[in-house]
Amino acid sequence: MIWDYGFLIVILAILMFVSASIRILREYERGVVFFIGRFWRVKGPGLVIIIPGIQQMVRVDLRTVVMDVPSQDVISRDNVSVKVNAVLYFRVIDPQKAIIQVENYFEATSQLAQTTLRSVLGKHELDDMLAEREKLNADIQQILDAATDAWGIKVSVVEIKHVDIDESMVRAIARQAEAERERRAKVIHAEGELQASEKLLEASKVLAGTPQAMQLRYLQTLTAIATEKNSTIIFPLPMDIIEPLLAGRRGLRSRREQ
Repeated sequence: MIWDYGFLIVILAILMFVSASIRILREYERGVVFFIGRFWRVKGPGLVIIIPGIQQMVRVDLRTVVMDVPSQDVISRDNVSVKVNAVLYFRVIDPQKAIIQVENYFEATSQLAQTTLRSVLGKHELDDMLAEREKLNADIQQILDAATDAWGIKVSVVEIKHVDIDESMVRAIARQAEAERERRAKVIHAEGELQASEKLLEASKVLAGTPQAMQLRYLQTLTAIATEKNSTIIFPLPMDIIEPLLAGRRGLRSRREQ
């Protein structure tokens, strides 16, 4: 009987030892194994055997992590206060560095992303934040990727989500945009007037050199007036016809005065 109890105890101890030794890692997981406190190797995926008490294993997820960077108060280079938040995509590419080189790689990456976001955006003006987001995203991603390389982390994408501006600044930007549209409209109108005056000058030179062309222009004008419902029609006369009449009238007046 005592032998039977002893045998059962040994069997249970063996089963507990085996269950404590077996680890199953999924395809996207790796295990960083330490042997008596020192790094030994990275194992996985699949079945991994660990010696309890002597070896310890830390699981590391290799999938891409989507991190929401909290809203940050940023003062732009032109002294405008805005709130900016972003989203960060990264993954662990070296499990050994991610566990050994930094205490908590997730928290460290989050804090670094917040400080980098404030630092990079603070060097740009508000117009750049609104119009050049792709360039700013690339700059932030490069800085974060270089800084987290020592932790075995790859930052693949950084996207600025929102740039919140005070209501007073929104109204100021609207007034600025309206003034810019008015300026462009005036410039376009002035350019049109300049081009029209140049064409009229060329046309006047052509008509002055060809009297027949002037007569045809008179006829075209009369035709255009006749097509409209006008009660009054003005006939343009050349100055060479009116000038003799005016000269005769001035001569008659001078004789009467004498």
